Amino acid sequence: MFEFAWWYVLFLLPLPLLVRLLPAKARRQQAALKIPQHLQTVSSSGPSLINRGPLHFVFWLMWILCVLAAARPQWLGDPVSIPNEGREMMLAVDLSGSMKVGDMQINGQQVNRLTMIKSVLSDFIERRVSDRLGLILFADTAYLQAPLTFDRQTVEQLLDEAVIGLIGERTAIGDAIGLAVKRLDEKEQTNKVLILLTDGQNTAGNISPQQAKELAIANDVTVYTIGVGADSMVIENFFGSRQVNPSQELDEEMLGDIASATGGQYFRARNTAELEQIYKRLDELEPIKGDTQKMRPLSALYFYPLAAALIISILLVLGNILLTFRHRIKQYRGGTS
Repeated sequence: MFEFAWWYVLFLLPLPLLVRLLPAKARRQQAALKIPQHLQTVSSSGPSLINRGPLHFVFWLMWILCVLAAARPQWLGDPVSIPNEGREMMLAVDLSGSMKVGDMQINGQQVNRLTMIKSVLSDFIERRVSDRLGLILFADTAYLQAPLTFDRQTVEQLLDEAVIGLIGERTAIGDAIGLAVKRLDEKEQTNKVLILLTDGQNTAGNISPQQAKELAIANDVTVYTIGVGADSMVIENFFGSRQVNPSQELDEEMLGDIASATGGQYFRARNTAELEQIYKRLDELEPIKGDTQKMRPLSALYFYPLAAALIISILLVLGNILLTFRHRIKQYRGGTS
C-alpha cells in the first residue's frame, strides 16, 4: 500500500501560485528586498535559462517533486508474522548487611559479594537478547525494582545502582519469592522462572520460606537458588591472622529444598568462576513461544522525487553555464573583429 507519512505537507503545493497572485507592487517590493540591484543588472546582462518564460513549468516540476519528497512517500508491504520466542526470568538479589563481606575476587582484586554479583550478573543480563527480565531487591522486605521487560539496559542500570542496606540489614527470602510468584502469575504462557541470589538465611519478612515454597509450587514457578559466599577467608587482626568460614550462616538446606520442590536447582557460588558457570547452565533453559508479532515492511520512497529534483536543478545550472560561456565567446569574437 502506498501512502504519504506526512500527507499534510501536500497543502504547500499551491504556495508559489498564491505568491504569484499577490499584487504586482507587493511582488516587486519583495523581489527588491531579496535580490540586490547590482545582481539584477548582472543577471539581465546576459542570456540565462532562468529568465526564459517557457521554463517556468520546469520550476513548477521541481517544486512539486520537492514537496512530494517532504511528504515522505512510502510503501507498506503485507503484514509478516514474526514468531516471538524467549524466556521470562525474575531476578531476586539480596541487599542485606552480610553482602558487604569482601570474600570474593574480580581480576585478582578483593571485592564484596554484591559487587561480584553485579559484575557477573551484568554479563548474564546482556546475553538475554530475546528474553524478558524483571528485578526484585530484598533485605528487611522485598520490592519490585523492575517488572518483566525487554529493556535489558534499564534492568542492568537498576541493579548497578542498588546499594547494600538500602532496605535494611536482614534477609526476607520468603517475601522475595512471594513477590516474584505474584508478578509471574500475572503473565500467561510463561515458564515462570525465578533466580534468587542470597548469602544467608531467612531472618525477616511476612512470609516464611515454607509458605513461599508452597506458593511457588501452587503457581508453577520454578525457583533456582544460588548461595553466594566463600567457604574460607583469612582475617587479619591485632593477634595475627586466622581462617574463618564467612558463609556459616548460609542456609543451604532451605535453599536446596525450595529449588528441588519447585523443579529448579540449587547452586553454590563460592567464587566468580562458579557463578559464571551457573549462569551458563541457566542459559540452557528451554525458551518458550510467545504471541506471534505482526510487522509490515516499510520502504521509504522520498529519495526518488528528491533525486529527480536534484538532477533537474543540476541540468539547469549546467545549461545556464553553457549559455553564459557561449555568450562570452561571441562577445570576445565581436570585440576582436
